[in-house]
Amino acid sequence: MSFAISTVLHNSSGELRALLASIDAHLEPRPQVVCVDSGSTDDGAEVARSWGAEVVVMAGNPGYGAANNAAIELINEAVTVLLNPDSLLIDDSLSRLAEIAAGRRALIAPKLLNDDRTLQDSAHPLPGGRDGYLAALTVPRLLPARLRNQLQPFRATDPIEVGWAIGACLAAPTALLRELGPFNADDFLFAEDLDLCLRARAQGAPTIFDPSVAVVHSGAHTSQGGLDQQRLDLQAGRRREVIGRQLGAHALRRDDRTQALTFKLRAVAGRHSKRNEMLLAALRRAQNRSS
Repeated sequence: MSFAISTVLHNSSGELRALLASIDAHLEPRPQVVCVDSGSTDDGAEVARSWGAEVVVMAGNPGYGAANNAAIELINEAVTVLLNPDSLLIDDSLSRLAEIAAGRRALIAPKLLNDDRTLQDSAHPLPGGRDGYLAALTVPRLLPARLRNQLQPFRATDPIEVGWAIGACLAAPTALLRELGPFNADDFLFAEDLDLCLRARAQGAPTIFDPSVAVVHSGAHTSQGGLDQQRLDLQAGRRREVIGRQLGAHALRRDDRTQALTFKLRAVAGRHSKRNEMLLAALRRAQNRSS
C-alpha cells in the first residue's frame, strides 16, 4: 500500500533517528515522508534530509497543527499518516492502517503502546456524554466487555468507533485531511487532535480505533512535566475550549461535571491522588477563567 507520512519536528532529532530506522526496518518500499521542522534548535531537519525525507522549515514555532497543514500541501499520495517523531514501528502493519484508511471516509487510529509495550490510553469516548458518570463511578476495566469498550475503547480488541483518539498516529485519505484543514491553525498547543476528531465527526467522518495495528509511542514530549500545574492548567483550558466550540455548552457542562467527579473519586481512593488533585484544581481554574 503506497502512502505518505507527515511528521512534525521540534527538537526531535534523537526520536526522529529511531523512527526513520524503524521505517527502514519494516516498510518497503519507503513511503513518502514529509518532515516539518517547527522552531527547532537541533539538527532534526538535517537528519530528515540525509535520510531522504522532504523537509519544510517553519520560522519560530507555529505549532503542531500549522506544521502538519504545511506538510499536507506537499503530499502526493492518496493516504496520509500523521505520525509523531517519538513513535516507533514494530512491524509492517502501518501499511495495513493506510490500506484501511484508503477504503473509507474516516480517521483511523492504531493501538498505541508505551516503551515497555503496555497499552496506552489513546482512544476515548465522545466528551460530554452520560457514560462519563459511569466511568467515574466504576472501574471500567473490570466491567463486561461491551461496557468496558464503551468507556475505555483503547482496550477494545476489534475495530470500534470512538469519540476521539490521540494524534500521535492517525491515518486518513489525504483529500479528507485537506478538506478538514486538517488542523485549526489557531490552536497552538494541546487538544489539536481532539478538535480534529470532533470536526471530522461533524463532517460525517468518524474516528475508528483499529487495534490490529500497533505503534509504540514514547510520549516523551508530552509526558515531561506531567505534574507541572501550569501545564495541567493549559491542558484543562484547551480541552474546555475545544469541547465548548465543537459540542456546545451543554456537553461542556456535563464534561466538567464528569471530569470533576472522576478526579475527586480517584483522589479519595488513593489512585494517583496528587495528580488527580492537581487535575481538579486545573479544571476549577479553567472554569473560573471562562466564567
